[in-house]
Amino acid sequence: MSQSEILLPAMPVPELKALDHINGYEVRPGFYSQNGATALSNSCVNFTVQSQGATSCELLLFHKDEAEPFAVIPFPDHYKIGNVYSMIVFGLKIEDFEYAYRLDGPYNPRKGLIFDKTRILLDPYAKAVAGQDEWGVSRNDHGGYRARVVRNNFDWGTQQQSLIPMEDLIIYELHVRGFTKDSSSGVAHPGTFSGLREKIPYLKDLGINAVELMPIFEFDETKNRRTVDGKQLLEYWGYNTVCFFAPNTSYNSDHEYNREGTELKEVIHDLKANGIEVILDVVFNHTAEGNERGPYISFKGFDNNIYYMLTPDGYYYNFSGCGNTLNCNHPVVQNMILECLRYWVTDYHVDGFRFDLATILGRDEDGTPLSNPPLLKQLAFDPILGSTKLIAEAWDAGGLYQVGTFPSWNRWAEWNGKYRDCLRNYLKGDIWSAPEAVLRVTGSPDLYEAYGRGHDSSVNFLTCHDGFTLYDLYSYNDKHNEANGWYNTDGASDNRSWNCGAEGETDDPAVNALRHRMIKNACAVLLCSRGTPMFLAGDEFGNTQFGNNNAYCQDNIISWLNWNQMKENQDIYQFFRYMIAFRKAHPAIRRNLEQSGTGYDFISIHNGAPDFGETNSETCTLGVLYTGYYREKHKEDVVYICMNVYWEPLSIRLPFLPQNFSWRLAVNTGADEGNLFFEEEQMPEINGEFLMKERSVAVFIGRSGR
Repeated sequence: MSQSEILLPAMPVPELKALDHINGYEVRPGFYSQNGATALSNSCVNFTVQSQGATSCELLLFHKDEAEPFAVIPFPDHYKIGNVYSMIVFGLKIEDFEYAYRLDGPYNPRKGLIFDKTRILLDPYAKAVAGQDEWGVSRNDHGGYRARVVRNNFDWGTQQQSLIPMEDLIIYELHVRGFTKDSSSGVAHPGTFSGLREKIPYLKDLGINAVELMPIFEFDETKNRRTVDGKQLLEYWGYNTVCFFAPNTSYNSDHEYNREGTELKEVIHDLKANGIEVILDVVFNHTAEGNERGPYISFKGFDNNIYYMLTPDGYYYNFSGCGNTLNCNHPVVQNMILECLRYWVTDYHVDGFRFDLATILGRDEDGTPLSNPPLLKQLAFDPILGSTKLIAEAWDAGGLYQVGTFPSWNRWAEWNGKYRDCLRNYLKGDIWSAPEAVLRVTGSPDLYEAYGRGHDSSVNFLTCHDGFTLYDLYSYNDKHNEANGWYNTDGASDNRSWNCGAEGETDDPAVNALRHRMIKNACAVLLCSRGTPMFLAGDEFGNTQFGNNNAYCQDNIISWLNWNQMKENQDIYQFFRYMIAFRKAHPAIRRNLEQSGTGYDFISIHNGAPDFGETNSETCTLGVLYTGYYREKHKEDVVYICMNVYWEPLSIRLPFLPQNFSWRLAVNTGADEGNLFFEEEQMPEINGEFLMKERSVAVFIGRSGR
């Protein structure tokens, strides 16, 4: 092979030539700063791994589906610099092999050292994991996971990085498989990245402009497989990561040997081409290796005492609730996470990340919360991630709750769990929640302004994958997780839900009408709140999980979206679609504009009367007025939302407007069917007073000129 055949990195390098012969292969020292396995040509691969504690390292080469390696190539001692092993192997065609490692080193579990030279280990930086491409079928019975080398030759064309401001996002959380797996989805490739791609016209028509994908890093859904009442339960959600750099190949519609990630890149490209950003739900708080009883996959065999938080006697801290806790603020782990996120941004053009149990990323190596966590700060200021959305789930299973206090450097946003809890209470009639509810609707200034942060730090949500769907929130008083096999002991019991008078499905038309109204109330309030709204896929057409609020193991109709419900609940779907468009059309809801000529501040409170801004534990009607001058449209933007959470009708008086303004009714969830919302040219004029039906929401706009 000639020098010109090798695809050299863009750096000065010595002449590449084979120096040694080991077990039939020509090899030479590799590129030490290039982690993972990288094809340098069609027949030349660079392998680089690191371990602080290992005394030796072997590269194992396998043919597909064969249990024994066809070649074992130990790294010579002089191929190691510092703690890094690197080797170029000549004469390898990347289509012809899978690879793994074996490492030897000290074994002293009390010190966290558990090296075992018999273990087959997955490359922590692998770009593709072999044997995972068929959902529900495990091919790792041969003793360990293997990796493949991936060609990175996807053509993104001239597509630029999307830069939609946080407050302008409308986030739609979805599970790639469950989104289209049911036959009612009508796609040609159900349950796959391609199936999601087929639904892009639907998403665009709905109006959302960001999808948050539940974990799409490689995970093994067959781990902890079990049968309950004759049904097979799997690790469906995917929150047990096997490899952080590899896409989940079982979400592909076709096999992708050595070009893994292509189908995912195609869907990301097309989503962005249609104005929809892509946010990944990432799980850096733990891995699929579990605790002392869990398997060796990768990190345990490379440096168990570095990658995991360990007690002084070598056991695993469990702040994740999943058996182990990644040691995120060790420099080695910190660098891996940073390189991983950079990879997804540069190679997959991802727009943002939501970090599962993100407070773990701010814990020290002994679990102590840090005031200035190096990893979180590094991510906040990293140049490659400079325009990337960073969203924290600001709590963990160890009891650390940091909503409003998560270390941010004005870069991190948060899932606002306090918004969810308070608005769930208030909207179902807990009027004593009103003083907090008005803060949550107006951007949670009590949580963020004191720290110099803005409302764009708050991701507002009422539902997500974890908990009830929006339909179930108003159909069940209690969780119904019996199908999970834990006697209904799993999942949250504090749901703040209300069944509207009947538990579960009912033929009572009054109960069903009330449920639909409560769903629309929630939708209207969410989309008229300051901050970034997020809702769960299927909420827009009344999707149910039959009362299961912890469907992590349900790969069936419990978790799959039933698209037939969109036809059955067209009123809910059309209402969501309208409210999304309404939010987009009224920037005064989303941010401060120029000062309004109405005489009101950007946000003011009018609880049922023009000058009544007091909110107390007896406030049944909560009113928020947004105003500002919308220069792009050369018009005043005036929006007033009022909530009547009381169980009886109440009359309200609208805020006073200047003489050249009039109030127009945009939304009334208490109206008769067919009159719930109006396009602007059809909005009826309201003269000062308005009777609100019990448990309803009304939205008005102030229009200048008569």
